[in-house]
Amino acid sequence: MYSVIYDGHCNLCVNLVRSLESLDEGQRLQYIPMQDRVALARYGLTPADGQAGMIVLNQSDPSQRWQGSDAAEVIVQLLPLAASLVKGYQASWLKPLGDQFYAYLRDRRYALFGQRQSLYRSAYPVCENGQCRP
Repeated sequence: MYSVIYDGHCNLCVNLVRSLESLDEGQRLQYIPMQDRVALARYGLTPADGQAGMIVLNQSDPSQRWQGSDAAEVIVQLLPLAASLVKGYQASWLKPLGDQFYAYLRDRRYALFGQRQSLYRSAYPVCENGQCRP
């Protein structure tokens, strides 16, 4: 299982999470808004860490973590039939352009896509010991 740490106030980020929720239905991915200080603290993270882009971490080994465009690539690899496409992309000349494009969107996400007034919490939150954070 993997945790996706996303900006719960960013319209682009929330729409991505909603799309992933419908594709994965909590089978591989669970979600934490970067504004949830308590959940992030369990992984040694703060909301400021999320400002550099979404984070994906392996729940069985939280030292395995990816951020920004690398996190997006990990998410796509976890989805059925997409792993070979990501490997080809990572090996191509497109990867540096993709990294730059991700950084551009990250830094302008509110201006380009708007900001939500209320925090979006996923239907598939991170659960520990049978306890799920609302």
